[in-house]
Amino acid sequence: MTVTDRTSGDRPWPGDVARDLGEPGKFPFTRGAYPGMYTKRPWTMRQYAGFGTAAATNTRFRALLAAGQTGLSTAFDLPTQMGYDSDHPMAAGEVGRVGVAIDTVDDLAVLFGGIPLDGVSTSMTINATAAVLLAMYVVVGEESGVARRSLSGTIQNDVLKEYIARGTYIYPAEPSLRLVTDIFRFVADEEMSFNPISISGYHMREAGSTAVQEVAFTLANAMEYVQRGIAAGVPLASFGPRLSFFFAAHNNLFEEVAKFRAARRLYARLMRERFGADDTTARLRFHTQTGGVTLQAQQPMNNVVRVTVQALAATLGGTQSLHTNGYDEALALPSEESATLALRTQQILAYESGLGDAVDPLAGSWYVESLTDRIESEARILIEEVDAMGGAAAAVEAGFFQRAIADSAWAAQQALEAGDLTVVGVNRFTDDAPPRLMAAPDFGALEREQHERVAAVRAARDTDRVTRALSEVRTAAAGDTPMMPSIIEAVRARATIGEISDVLRDSWGIYRGTAE
Repeated sequence: MTVTDRTSGDRPWPGDVARDLGEPGKFPFTRGAYPGMYTKRPWTMRQYAGFGTAAATNTRFRALLAAGQTGLSTAFDLPTQMGYDSDHPMAAGEVGRVGVAIDTVDDLAVLFGGIPLDGVSTSMTINATAAVLLAMYVVVGEESGVARRSLSGTIQNDVLKEYIARGTYIYPAEPSLRLVTDIFRFVADEEMSFNPISISGYHMREAGSTAVQEVAFTLANAMEYVQRGIAAGVPLASFGPRLSFFFAAHNNLFEEVAKFRAARRLYARLMRERFGADDTTARLRFHTQTGGVTLQAQQPMNNVVRVTVQALAATLGGTQSLHTNGYDEALALPSEESATLALRTQQILAYESGLGDAVDPLAGSWYVESLTDRIESEARILIEEVDAMGGAAAAVEAGFFQRAIADSAWAAQQALEAGDLTVVGVNRFTDDAPPRLMAAPDFGALEREQHERVAAVRAARDTDRVTRALSEVRTAAAGDTPMMPSIIEAVRARATIGEISDVLRDSWGIYRGTAE
């Protein structure tokens, strides 16, 4: 079709069609980030996994790769995300529960054992300790003979949304943003095929934001990161093309499709208006995960249908990679059966549904185009509110994002309880079936095993070398030199994630949250 086609009789098109719709792969990218989209190849199928120990997670990684997964995505446990070693008192009862426990680079080597790091793309959902995990990944690569520029993947590294919605922050905003831009510089200088950040709306949506807020707040954060990168002396041309995004896919099929299209178009316009970005730098590329908060413990097999609808929305909206949740994740960590079925859902969409036969199948739908216009317009208004506060970091400190999301979450809960919002099996079409019980790992044994692993590393390493390396981290933190070289040396010396994080806690302090 051409941009002058009309599919709704005499009804007027919303907006200016030539300006707003454009062509796939060209500014403003409404119809897709690349000209051919899935007609050339399917999206990357990247299932999220992390199970207690590195060895157990490696087993799941291998099973998913054997089943046809095309990219790895790593979930880390809370102590790893918060910069505590597994044997720290703060880690008690949390080791390995929501992801894999990583204390030293040796754990990461086990995690990726037997997996060619120069042949697979790896995404790591890690934020406050992103610099340490990236350093570990670099050292695992070099110790297995893989050059830095041969490593590919994404490090989440989006600390602003941690203050807003997710909560795994450690340090105050300013030093945290310094670490973010240090990673921008490092990835650019090393010419790595790595996305140095995944700017994430997903967690804000999980916390209760609307679709419009998800777009607006994610792009407001993106503007802050771009400004910070440029201010730190990193050329936009060296990091802009490698910025990536992460969105949720929820159940309202057409709103979600329009959300993705609006996000792509609004980002392109903001980058051109504010930074004079060219098409390469104004192109929004994103990963999608189906909505964890939409999964229900009641009638859990219904989640298979929800995930399929959400995956369809993500692919019709033009995602570059996708994770589909297992139907049992409202009950426990996903079983191998449910994780495989979730992957098969993507494969059926990719190879049986005809999605790859057209670049943007819904382009020209009056309904989709009008929804896209509405979401873009309303999101821009919210971004202008953030701008008026001084940008995203200032809006975080003012509690603006947090209050807006809390209000939206409360309104949605009221609608559910009033019956104005239907969730099948929860407040309509219910039954008396008892909740399913899922087997859980022996977390106590897992924690003891991890304690033994970290103790063995401490006993075998060169203590003087570790002390010198941590001193270099402290010196870098106190000054204004790039942090990554000293963190890499500390990791190489077998300093633990907790030891490195403690040096930074001592240097920078910790974030205590916003005052109401």
